[in-house]
Amino acid sequence: MTSELSTGRPLSLAQACARLRFRHLQLLDLLGQTRNLRLAAEQMHLTQPAATKILMDIEQILEARLFDRLPRGMRPNELGLFTLRYAEAALAGQRKFVDEFNALKQGGHGHLAIGAITGSAARLLTASVVEIQRLRPLLVIKILEQSSDQLISWLAERRIDLMIGRFTDESQRAQFSYERLSSEQLQVVAGLHHPLRGAHDLELTQLTRWPWILYPASTAVRKVCDDIFGSTGLAPTSGVVETPSFLFALELMQITDMLSLQPAALVDKYVHKGLLSRIPVELPDRMPDYGLITRLDEPPTPAAQAFITVLRRMADPGDEPA
Repeated sequence: MTSELSTGRPLSLAQACARLRFRHLQLLDLLGQTRNLRLAAEQMHLTQPAATKILMDIEQILEARLFDRLPRGMRPNELGLFTLRYAEAALAGQRKFVDEFNALKQGGHGHLAIGAITGSAARLLTASVVEIQRLRPLLVIKILEQSSDQLISWLAERRIDLMIGRFTDESQRAQFSYERLSSEQLQVVAGLHHPLRGAHDLELTQLTRWPWILYPASTAVRKVCDDIFGSTGLAPTSGVVETPSFLFALELMQITDMLSLQPAALVDKYVHKGLLSRIPVELPDRMPDYGLITRLDEPPTPAAQAFITVLRRMADPGDEPA
């Protein structure tokens, strides 16, 4: 896409780095959120003409029009969308630098943001966090639990430092590195009152007549569930509730006859505590392994590297720490 400011010349490193300042990035980030110059100006405590001048400076520096001006707001064009993503990532990196610098300056050990799928969080992540806290008691840790597709997006945006999960598309291997950590078994579970509790010689076809709680379609667990039902030529027929929340699923199973396919590592403790019951049915071993995913060709921070070392040791206790 071309614009009236475009000269056709390639953007130089001096233009992109030396002339774009923090205020430029801040305005771009706010325009990305609001799509409105007046609102962005107010959040920066500027007059609208001053914000307009900053935007004009940005477009002059980049020699390209970034936004289409509309009667009510602004719409980024293709170059604008690309630039907004850069501004968001650059500011996130600067905020992280300031936070970690201040923590280290005050004698701390920095910050670490970890994303994890639900199943792995039940055992491996918990054990690793306990150990890293023992080794680095002042480390500030943020845990974000979500499905792999959302975690990959956050990793690309630098909202998290690393993730424990899976690739959701083969093209992601060009942007991220993957290191296998463990396999994950699945189990059909239900509430303690469920009529199938304690049944014998159950077949998969018998389960399709019951209502199900399923993970969203974009998750690995749901894909495996669909494959399992597909192998029988059947599908759930009595109603389905989709949710990524295990706690909501747990509550729902307490008061209904719904079944759910869940990671065994996640539900084991609830079965042992008498909150859930396993439904004895043989399942095909189709669940893919999960692993450590980091940004490719980007060295981890000291805090992230320390956690990765612990994570590897917890995933394979027989190995000596690196």
